[in-house]
Amino acid sequence: MILESLIKNIKPITVVGKTDIDITGINIDSRKIQPGHLFVAIKGTQTDGHAYIEKAIQLGAVAILCEDLPTVCEEATYIQVASTEDVVGKVATLFYGDPTSKLKLLGVTGTNGKTTIATLLYNMFRKLGYKCGLLSTVCNYIEEEQLPTSHTTPDPIELNQLLSKMVDAGCDYAFMECSSHAIAQKRIGGLRFAGGIFTNLTRDHLDYHKTFENYRDAKKAFFDALPKSAFAIINADDKNGMYMVQNCKATIKTYSTRAMADFKAKILECHFEGMYLDIDRHEVGVQFIGKFNVSNLLAVYGTAIMLGEKAEDILVVMSTLKSVNGRLDPVRSPEGYTAIVDYAHTPDALENVLNAIHEVLNGKGQVITVCGAGGNRDKGKRPLMAQEAVKQSDKVIITSDNPRFEDPQDIINDMLAGLDKQQMKKVLSIVDRKEAIRTACMMAKKGDVILVAGKGHEDYQEIKGVKHHFDDKEILRNIFAEQ
Repeated sequence: MILESLIKNIKPITVVGKTDIDITGINIDSRKIQPGHLFVAIKGTQTDGHAYIEKAIQLGAVAILCEDLPTVCEEATYIQVASTEDVVGKVATLFYGDPTSKLKLLGVTGTNGKTTIATLLYNMFRKLGYKCGLLSTVCNYIEEEQLPTSHTTPDPIELNQLLSKMVDAGCDYAFMECSSHAIAQKRIGGLRFAGGIFTNLTRDHLDYHKTFENYRDAKKAFFDALPKSAFAIINADDKNGMYMVQNCKATIKTYSTRAMADFKAKILECHFEGMYLDIDRHEVGVQFIGKFNVSNLLAVYGTAIMLGEKAEDILVVMSTLKSVNGRLDPVRSPEGYTAIVDYAHTPDALENVLNAIHEVLNGKGQVITVCGAGGNRDKGKRPLMAQEAVKQSDKVIITSDNPRFEDPQDIINDMLAGLDKQQMKKVLSIVDRKEAIRTACMMAKKGDVILVAGKGHEDYQEIKGVKHHFDDKEILRNIFAEQ
C-alpha cells in the first residue's frame, strides 16, 4: 500500500521524505521488521520504541511513524505525530483493508466474565450456522483454526491482521475480549464495533491503572466510542453499569437477575451438573452453575437477541453449550469428592465461585480452597483474596500462583497479613503449588469440594521470567490416579 494513502487520516505534524513509496508491512516490534515495512515507534510502559528506529532501518524499514524526530533523518521517510499510540490503530485498519467494515465485531469488557461471554457467543453463533472468529484470553480462533495468544487483546497491528484473516475466511462475526489495558493503550483504535457488553467492575489491574477510577474510566471509554449504529448491553446488577453508558451514543439495553431489565433470569434448580433457569419467561436447562454464570448467559442471550436471532433458537443452542476451559471446571475424584479448577484471581471472582459452590452443596460437605496471588501485580488485593477465601471455606491453603520475579513466600505473607488469629486457625501455607493441591486432596472426604483457584486454563507457572509447565487439572488427575 502506498504510504501517502496509509497516513491520509492521521494528520501528521511533519513528514520528512517521500510518501509515494510502497509499504509492504507494519510493525511496532523492530525485531519483526522486513524490507519495505513501516516501523511504528511507541513509548510503552517497559521500553520506548524510538530507541529502536536505527535497528528498524537496518532491517529494511522504509518509513518511520514516530513522536520525536531523530537529529538526522536519513535512509527512510519520517512521519511525526503527537501520539503514535493514538494513530497506530487507524493506520493498521487502513493497511488491512478496514476488516470491521466487512464483519460484525462484538466487544466484551468488565473485570470478570469476558472470556466466558465471548467464547459462548462464538460457540453459539457457530451452532446457529454462522462463520465466526474469537479473540480471547484463552485462545484466538478463526472458525476451527486455533491461534495461540499472549495478551487478552493483541496489539492493533496483530488485531487488524487477525480480523483481516477472519474476513478472508468468510466470517460473519468476531467476538472479542476488550481489556482495560487494550482500551487505555488504544489497541482497539480504528475498529468499528457492532455492539459492546459490560459484565461487572471490581478491583483489578491497579498496578497499571493506579486508581480504581482510572480503571473504571478505561472501561467507560470503550462505550463512549461506540457509534450510534451499535448497541450496548450492560449488567444492571453492577453499580457501575449505568456509569459506563453515561455518554454512550449506542442503543442501550440492560440485563439482570435481580432488578427490572430488558433481559431477566432466575434460577429454578441447581446441581453440580448444571441449572434449570427461567430466562424471559422461557424455561431452559444449562450446563453451568452459579449466579454469576446466569448473568453471563443473560449477556449472551441479550446479545443474540440484539443481533436478530429468535429467542427459541437461542435457548435451544444455549442448552448445549459447555463451560469454558478453566472456568468452574470440575474434576471428579474416585474417593467421592469434587475438585473445581477456576481462573478466579480477584476477590470478587473468588467470592462468585465460592458462592456457586455453596449454592450446590447447600450445607452438605466442606469446602477446601487452594489459592494464591500473582507476583509483580496489584499487591493491595492479596490480603483481600485471603479474606474472601477464609470467609467462605472450611479450610484454606495459601500457595504460589505465578510468582513471576517476586519471592513466593513474600506474596504468601502479604496474603496472610489480611487475616486475624481466629481466621488463621483454618489456614495452611504451602509454597509449592503441587504439594498444596496434594495436601487439599489428602484432607478432602466424600462429598467435599476442593476449589483450586487462580490459574484456570493456564498450563504454566511463571517463575523468574521462565514459564514452567504446570496444569492444575493435570496435577489433580495425576493425584486421583494414585488414589
